[in-house]
Amino acid sequence: MNHDDLDHEHEGMLPGGPEEDLSMLGAFVDDELPPGERAALQARLASDPQAAGRVAGYRAQKAALRALCEGARVGGERAASASDDAPTVLVLRARTPWWWRAGIAAAWAALGAGLAVAATALVPRLAPGLAPALVAGATPAATRFETPEAFARRADVAYAVYSPEQRHPVEVGAADEAHLVAWLSKRLGKRLSVPSLAEYGYALVGGRLLPGNSGPAAQFMYENDAGERLTLYVSSSGIDRDAVRLLRDGNRRTFYWSTDRMGYALSGPQTEPQLRDIALEVCGALGGKPAQW
Repeated sequence: MNHDDLDHEHEGMLPGGPEEDLSMLGAFVDDELPPGERAALQARLASDPQAAGRVAGYRAQKAALRALCEGARVGGERAASASDDAPTVLVLRARTPWWWRAGIAAAWAALGAGLAVAATALVPRLAPGLAPALVAGATPAATRFETPEAFARRADVAYAVYSPEQRHPVEVGAADEAHLVAWLSKRLGKRLSVPSLAEYGYALVGGRLLPGNSGPAAQFMYENDAGERLTLYVSSSGIDRDAVRLLRDGNRRTFYWSTDRMGYALSGPQTEPQLRDIALEVCGALGGKPAQW
């Protein structure tokens, strides 16, 4: 890397140098800054696209790592004690520093690369027809079951990744809503519809196609006049569960349920009562049974 590259890399850094800048941005994402410093940095981010991009990246990394490390622990005692006819609130453990989670992510990535090499060499000897699917990341149909909690975490991560985006929050905008719905319906293999949330002050921004647990998923994004966003995540589901559940992660909340073998999750930073009211409306509009909530 030449000096010009280094100069470009350090553009947008806060006073104190790149190391202090990254440390402060990490503390900002982890809600560890004093109120005064947090407010000052918030104002700084509004005019510093590079730093704002780093913050969005850290938030996405944080959500993805939490889904990776915590997802396997969801279920067990919680699933055994959960009531099918009452909401379950998932409370996550205390946060750990972002730099520690970044190290864990790197370790997982290295481990994944090693396993892929091993799979390429060993699987053909054990089950020749299974090798391509395993190396590509696919799993046999019998192992594709996704718990409702894992589904909710997937929706929460998708919200955390795409809601901060300013230039590319969606693949297809609301101006092409008919095309968006037809395209996603075809990919998911089910006729989809986009509920109107105008009553709550939210307009459709657009949507995108995402990978799900055992097939494609769709994400529809809404935004109000204040720039606050929420997303509706949809994918096929192995079970029907009209009773709603709630996932909390930091300042984000996700209400999720399933109807007619389709899973739905509404994610956003709104208060629980506000988001629940909107989720009730969405559930009813999509053919669910909000009266059972």
